[in-house]
Amino acid sequence: MGHTIAALFLAGLGVLAAATPTVAHHSFSAEFDADRPVELTGTVTKVEWFNPHVWFFVDVTDEKGAVINWGWEMGSPNILRRNGWTMRSMQIGDVVRVEGSGAKDGSNNGNARVVALTSTGQRLFAGSSEGR
Repeated sequence: MGHTIAALFLAGLGVLAAATPTVAHHSFSAEFDADRPVELTGTVTKVEWFNPHVWFFVDVTDEKGAVINWGWEMGSPNILRRNGWTMRSMQIGDVVRVEGSGAKDGSNNGNARVVALTSTGQRLFAGSSEGR
């Protein structure tokens, strides 16, 4: 009887594990276009330090005066830390210059290669997955 209870317990854990949402990970080429370079300057509105990728968002004013919010994917938190980033490197309200690749679907998303902090001039490598 002890084996039956253990088997039911393990089966229940398996069902719970299968029901737990997972974070999708993708290759660079699945979402971004290396032949679509994007460089822009904007004000940071949000920073999300989560695996598998850190994302940040910036408000950019276009040539007509409209404000457009761009989302930028960077490497994992571990890769960014190895490249000199901390969770305080980029804060809401900071003005940044971003160099990267645009989304294949034409949305206002990109994969960042370099982020320059305009207040200090510091350029940080964004741990891009381009070419991997």
